[in-house]
Amino acid sequence: MNTPLLNERDITFLLYELLDTASLPLRERYREHSRDIFNATLQTARTIAEKYFANHNAKGDANEPTFDGQNVHLIPETKEAWDAFSGAGFLAAGYDYDEGGLQLPEVILRTAMAYTNAANISTTGYLFLSIGAANLIHAFGSPEQKTRFLPPMREGRFAGTMALTEPAQGSALADIRTYAVPQDDGTYRLFGQKMFISGGDQSLTENIVHMVLARIKGAPAGVKGISLFICPKFLVNEDGTTGNRNDVALAGLLHKMGWRNTTSTVLNFGEQDGAVGYLVGEPHKGLNYMFQMMNEARIAVGLGAAALAYQGYNHSLDYARNRPQGRLPSSKDPLSKQVNLIAHADVKRMLLAQKVYAEGSLALCLLASSLFEDQSTAPDAEARQRAALLLDLLTPVVKSWPSKYGTKANELAMQVLGGSGYIREYPVEQFYRDNRLNPIHEGAEAIHGIDLLGRKVGQQQMAGYQVFRDTVGATIAESEGVEAVREFAAPLQTAMAMLDGVTRNLLNVMAGNPDLGLANATVYLDLFGRVTMAWLWLKQAVVAANGLSVEGLPEADRHFYQGKLHATRYFFHWELPETGPMADLLNRMDSTCLDMEEAWF
Repeated sequence: MNTPLLNERDITFLLYELLDTASLPLRERYREHSRDIFNATLQTARTIAEKYFANHNAKGDANEPTFDGQNVHLIPETKEAWDAFSGAGFLAAGYDYDEGGLQLPEVILRTAMAYTNAANISTTGYLFLSIGAANLIHAFGSPEQKTRFLPPMREGRFAGTMALTEPAQGSALADIRTYAVPQDDGTYRLFGQKMFISGGDQSLTENIVHMVLARIKGAPAGVKGISLFICPKFLVNEDGTTGNRNDVALAGLLHKMGWRNTTSTVLNFGEQDGAVGYLVGEPHKGLNYMFQMMNEARIAVGLGAAALAYQGYNHSLDYARNRPQGRLPSSKDPLSKQVNLIAHADVKRMLLAQKVYAEGSLALCLLASSLFEDQSTAPDAEARQRAALLLDLLTPVVKSWPSKYGTKANELAMQVLGGSGYIREYPVEQFYRDNRLNPIHEGAEAIHGIDLLGRKVGQQQMAGYQVFRDTVGATIAESEGVEAVREFAAPLQTAMAMLDGVTRNLLNVMAGNPDLGLANATVYLDLFGRVTMAWLWLKQAVVAANGLSVEGLPEADRHFYQGKLHATRYFFHWELPETGPMADLLNRMDSTCLDMEEAWF
């Protein structure tokens, strides 16, 4: 099978019909760009993904990185992919021209990375973490730190990581124990251990820049005492050359269910005299700084999950179209010709579910990337503020919804292939294993549910939530004037009103009993995600319906638009109704899980 990484027609639809990315060159920062340049950039990314990433997806899965006590060894194709991506300028793509960048819009960069994610998510893991670490230094580092670390990171000579999690603390960052001791020369010495550090050691680059959360000796307890440090694997001299090995040691590699070609590491800081670290920004504000990289990584995880869901969908669709099996129930002749799998209603159900999960997830992630762009370069201050508020609110959904339902899509892909689905001779079982990590990467579902309900919804007098309501309402109003999609307006309006009621009730309870109010926050996250996806599918349906009205439309475009309309119908008939029982459970303030006692298990 020569299965495409994504769907080129869908990429065009999302970028230029749904998100109006073609208008970005009207903004001052992108006046030297054009739609043709965007397309050429994406073609380059797709070519690199097909040639240098897809070629070792299965090989990297079967041949995990190894550690000989001194060095980590990766299959050589990983280095070739890193060099191809960095050589094309993608590691520096978002930076200004005078910084050595391509001044590329965020939404184009992330679309480019959707291709590499679809081709090989584990090799892509090194890339998005390095981009995020460089962006963090660029945003909050001192001029000297930027000069010392950013050029080699943009060139691909240095990689980057985020070192947050500790063996005893997990996601409870308020309790981290890694500590920093100030030195007379203005540097710090770090002592502690970090775990599950993706890309924490590798053989791709001459250096690795760890972004480390630690507590300065004597700092306040809790999150208010956390600081951020740059801690390179090798020290960097003032002239930019690589110096001595820092006191950062690889304690061992972890062996994962998926993403096997991305090293997962345990790192020891300060086994000897302490690892040299450089304070970023002000003391005790490290977690606030790190949220930039964390949120960027959350969107990247969602994008990777969407791309894997898309790959599974594409493979199972191709298989279903070409595999004869059985006959329709109405056929009584055992000698009649078998039909292809795709003729069976239940196979269509599984493919439709994958379509709405994969295409919807990709739309959500590119919307988030577009909002990320708008918060910086939209033409007026109000538009920038609204984009920032909406992105902040939706980030937990952008991370969690594709991760959860992208994995479900891959499970359905395996089911479509039947016995071939769970054998390694076909790729869909690897897609499932790779995607199963994403509901845990960058925080488990419950963490994002608590973040959404406990922080994001209520902050700034619900300003972000109000922007969301207004945005959904505008799409509903627009759909009421489009005959082909008018039927979906009322169900979404009802679901939005239901979400409003649930949200008010939960916020009221949380004011007096936060444990009870947040006990079922994961269900709230799912409810919110389904309403969000219903809005996005309706938004796509409006565009598709308008596209169908164009005279002389090519048959391929007509089929594409009809597919969007039917997928919307599926989502509204099969997925959105599940919000009803969720809302009922949340409104009852059910305490079953909260009340369960340990001894009763």
